[in-house]
Amino acid sequence: MSFTLDKDSDNYATDKNGWEIIKDYIPQDKKIYAPFYCDGKQKEYFKEMGFDIIHEDRDFFTNTFDYDVIVDNPPFSKMKDICIKLKEIDKPFILVAFSKVILMKWFQRLFKDHLQVIIPFTRPTFTHLTNPKKGYTPPFGVMYYCYKMDLHKDLTFI
Repeated sequence: MSFTLDKDSDNYATDKNGWEIIKDYIPQDKKIYAPFYCDGKQKEYFKEMGFDIIHEDRDFFTNTFDYDVIVDNPPFSKMKDICIKLKEIDKPFILVAFSKVILMKWFQRLFKDHLQVIIPFTRPTFTHLTNPKKGYTPPFGVMYYCYKMDLHKDLTFI
């Protein structure tokens, strides 16, 4: 779901480089679902990298897509509700989100088991849906939160 009408500050799409830096951690043989639409370019980026991806402007909370792994940049204002739903679904995921998420008690309770984190040395950039300026870097760091991804290490610096 794009959430484009809910909160303008949620409308930041991860630029292609933000997905390319974690390409090796995303399984090539799995169907990827990217539920948070924003500008829709994530589908193009993932197809260029060779992934089978579902990326449509549909409601994440009610969809019935058949997929193996979620990889996306969720709207931060809805992070808690999204994470609760992800825990109910209990499928592997990689979410790019601000670094302080890991300090939130609700997040710790939900994902204390099976959580791994990828921390980029260089911050990924983002583009706002309605602002043509590309390459925005938030003032806070972001991490890739991985659930049931079976990475080689629980904490990975890239």
